Amino acid sequence: MSLRVQTDPELIRRYIAGEEIALEELIRRYQKQVFSFILLKVKDRILAEDLFQDTFIKVIDSLRSGNYRDEGKFIPWVLRIAHNLCIDYFRRASRHPKIITSEGKDIFELMGFSDESKEDIIIRDQTYSTMKTLVSRLPEEQKEVVILRHYAELSFKEISEITGVSINTALGRMRYALMGLRKMMKENVITI
Repeated sequence: MSLRVQTDPELIRRYIAGEEIALEELIRRYQKQVFSFILLKVKDRILAEDLFQDTFIKVIDSLRSGNYRDEGKFIPWVLRIAHNLCIDYFRRASRHPKIITSEGKDIFELMGFSDESKEDIIIRDQTYSTMKTLVSRLPEEQKEVVILRHYAELSFKEISEITGVSINTALGRMRYALMGLRKMMKENVITI
């Protein structure tokens, strides 16, 4: 006999009714996605951990105070809170996030590689490094869409909700980002 997986709205209702375990399940369900999203923005693991905690503190406060309207959009709502906390942090720190990082996962690291030779690993790492550099040269809005789409694996609908723009605008930013990347690759004679 298999247990039915509860939906986000069911878990939210249970949490509001006083079942703390329901919130633990929601956090467990989305912690990797939310943490990765924040880490990509701030490029600092300790800061990302702090902002991750702040995000869920806001989630808890909003749920307890009845400020969350269940529209089946829990994770886009949580990512929007995380996004706003990152923006607030950078406003306070008066600096902007950069794409290039000396550690952590790459935005295009979507394919698993097995039985790679040393040469394959060097080529892959070089390719990822080149792509990170090229992505870092994109305008902020385009960079954000590339990160959300290829690293956080969000749909364009979710991206539009998080960034506060229409789906068409998000799609347009991705289109221009890809055109910009192709142009930079051509100018630098890079083949990937």
